[in-house]
Amino acid sequence: MQLSEQGLRLDKGKWEAAGYKLPEYDRAAMIEKTKEKPFWLHFGAGNIFRAYQAAVVEKLLDTGVIDRGLIAVGGHEAVERLFWPHDNYHLMVTLKANGTVEKMVIGSVAEALTMDAGQERHLQRLAEIFRKDSLQMVTFTITEKGYSLKRGDGSLLPEVAEDLARGPAEPVSYMGRVAALLHARFQAGGKPLAMVSMDNCSHNGDKLKASILAFAEAWEKKGLVNAGFGAYVRDETKVSFPWTMIDKIVPRPDKSVERLLAKDGLEGMDPIVTDRKTYIAPFVNGEETQYLVVEDKFPGGRPQLEAGGLIFTDGETVDKVEKMKVCTCLNPLHTALAVFGCVLGFEKISQEMRDPLLKKLVEGIGYKEGLPVVVNPGVLDPKEFIDTVLQVRLPNPFMPDTPQRIATDTSQKLGVRFGETVKAYAASEELSVSDLKLIPLVYAGWLRYLMAVDDSGKAFELSADPLLETVCPVVAGFCLGKEADVDVLRPVLENKAIFGVNLREVGLADRVCGYFKEMIAGPGAVRATLEKYV
Repeated sequence: MQLSEQGLRLDKGKWEAAGYKLPEYDRAAMIEKTKEKPFWLHFGAGNIFRAYQAAVVEKLLDTGVIDRGLIAVGGHEAVERLFWPHDNYHLMVTLKANGTVEKMVIGSVAEALTMDAGQERHLQRLAEIFRKDSLQMVTFTITEKGYSLKRGDGSLLPEVAEDLARGPAEPVSYMGRVAALLHARFQAGGKPLAMVSMDNCSHNGDKLKASILAFAEAWEKKGLVNAGFGAYVRDETKVSFPWTMIDKIVPRPDKSVERLLAKDGLEGMDPIVTDRKTYIAPFVNGEETQYLVVEDKFPGGRPQLEAGGLIFTDGETVDKVEKMKVCTCLNPLHTALAVFGCVLGFEKISQEMRDPLLKKLVEGIGYKEGLPVVVNPGVLDPKEFIDTVLQVRLPNPFMPDTPQRIATDTSQKLGVRFGETVKAYAASEELSVSDLKLIPLVYAGWLRYLMAVDDSGKAFELSADPLLETVCPVVAGFCLGKEADVDVLRPVLENKAIFGVNLREVGLADRVCGYFKEMIAGPGAVRATLEKYV
């Protein structure tokens, strides 16, 4: 069985017998209409896009809510090796917590293009699309790093500096090319458009707007574009940059799914590792739960995407949903499992959820300590969200997420994922910071993790973190089973940049030090400490 227009036509019975959901709409007509009157262009045609946005559009095409699909823009390697050989089809395999899978052929991508260097024909086609009256929304999943114009030291990236100086004629940076395409729309009459970041970062629309505006203002100041381009980008009745909150776990292509597809008789499904060290394949696998909350600012209008499960609301509500997820209902639970999972020797998050002690820990963090200070956004119920996280998402045996991956950059996460809850307790008239027992336990667990020795006394490798060179020396003098002065931890505990608060000032430093002292009493002390306090 081949994933292509011809393969699906010739072997339709085999596909259906193997349990694959096939497109029910006239795809040829959809492609023709989309190319003539595109409404949605997407940058970053990777796993999350193919598993979420493309699947939503597939559903809307099947049900007749829309009659046009997507135009996708990806790296040349992905487009050439994944999209074109399969006539822009891909497979979506939904991995359910009950152990079953759903298999779906997705054909909603009508056209696949690239902005990589040397692809002049594609860039001309993209400019043509940007000038179309029908274009209503341009969306992005390019990761938070994709919007950055600067190096870590604050200096401009060389290609960005070159684009800012030269103008929109032949840009070489990614965001420079996007800005040049928007300039083409400005030149075509200043038509309205929504530029929508769907990346998993707070206030993502602001990040996208800041990048585009930097080019628009620099080019206008130097006389490289017509006056008014900057005003066009700033005018939200012309160009909007909505906030969004996206939540769906889409791991890299899983070996078990690859074997399943091979057993079904599919050929050519082998994953590849790109030049950028990402894993891609003609199939994507992801969890069944998904949320996409969007600030409803679309100056050129939009289709009825609510029918595909997207939630449209105001910016304040999007912000509340983001904080609910990141500060209480998901990310803190992930981080707690990551820290203790590494120390206790687990290799999968789902395995940890079968450990009654760790399950009780994250239930306590979510329901008992976090939920009392969550602001209900209205469009999603916080308790139901946590219920789904703890009962469906984290225990899903198909999700190959590891505590080692989630533990990456923990020093950058603690301040948001737990610090906001601590601040809320400190500001509350009904609650007291002294009521917090489990969040300090995670802090102590992180310090214990930094020793790079598991609970049996065996060394392990720490996940990447920009502060390892700063914080690891603080715990370097501790050994399991030896008396130690835990007061040396206090300078770290007072670091607001790490915890979001000064733990001594809020009254949690002593508790963290006490927990840590118990965790280094000897082999098995981490689990014993958890059993004592959880």
